[in-house]
Amino acid sequence: MDKRTILLTGGGTAGHVSLNQALIPELEKMGYNVEYIGSKDGIESELIPDAFPKVRYHAISSGKLRRYFSTKNFTDPARVGKGLLQAMNIIRKTKPAAIFSKGGFVSVPVAMAGKALAVPVIIHESDVTPGLANKIAMPFANHIFTVFNETLKHLPKEKSTCTGSVIRGELMEGSAEIGRSLCNFDNGRPVLMIMGGSQGSAVINNAIRANLPALLEEFNIVHLCGKDNVDRNLESVPNYCQFEYVTTELPHLLHLTDFVVSRAGSNSIFEFLALKKPMLLIPLSKQQSRGDQILNAELFRKQGLANVVEEEELTPERFLAEMKKLQVDEELLIDRMTKAEAPKTASAMAELVVAHAKKK
Repeated sequence: MDKRTILLTGGGTAGHVSLNQALIPELEKMGYNVEYIGSKDGIESELIPDAFPKVRYHAISSGKLRRYFSTKNFTDPARVGKGLLQAMNIIRKTKPAAIFSKGGFVSVPVAMAGKALAVPVIIHESDVTPGLANKIAMPFANHIFTVFNETLKHLPKEKSTCTGSVIRGELMEGSAEIGRSLCNFDNGRPVLMIMGGSQGSAVINNAIRANLPALLEEFNIVHLCGKDNVDRNLESVPNYCQFEYVTTELPHLLHLTDFVVSRAGSNSIFEFLALKKPMLLIPLSKQQSRGDQILNAELFRKQGLANVVEEEELTPERFLAEMKKLQVDEELLIDRMTKAEAPKTASAMAELVVAHAKKK
């Protein structure tokens, strides 16, 4: 008898892919065939095929729904319509027991197609308030899982559950020694990791590089600076290690890390929490986003799990002051993180997905 299929979707940013990456091996262990619907040129089109060559990747047309005026707002609905027809064709062929959506605009036509073809659709929302893509997809969902309890007040009560955060198992299995060899660090200084998201952050990158000599007196630095943001002029600087983006190396680099400076995407901050890494969060501003990272960061700040500085307040001088404060607060932050609720495993999340799958 052929294996039953679970169809995963989500993309656009690494945050819309990472949970799916964690679920794939767990679903396969449970005896399911896993296939993936993503966009043609989003980050998921590289991350999924590269990491899971046995998972069949289906690329569909997708369009972005913008909150601001753009001529693409007139053309992208046609791309979404095309994506809907493509998704329906894929679902008819694969006959999935369920569709699990992590969000991003590519997931909208997939959720619509699943509803139209009577396939259970399960959505996962990581942020405090639902993103626009998930808001559009929610009427087509059979169930919605959230990370934050606060999110439930924005959702239909009868089909929503808070599961808490979900952490990829491999993150807990990293090796600081492997991380050290990747960066060629050979002194005893603490390690500072900088993460600006998969696309990078010019504001954070500039704050680091403006303070690089002073920071290197205190830290070894791992700088995940985003696509095309490596500064070739700094490649020979000792104890400063730049990457555009990392995948399999991340667990090792995180285990090497003592302090983190990062954007405030939900997946990342819960990973830092699980690994008890004192963090300074610099959320994406409302000028560049819907403000979800600001809410994420504020909740962590209120719980004493992170220090936070707004992007608009970030100057080179303020950054150095915040780094000194992070060092002073290190023990207190670790103590609070140790007492925080433990994250869910990917295995437990996979069981929740399967529980909502269509029965034979």
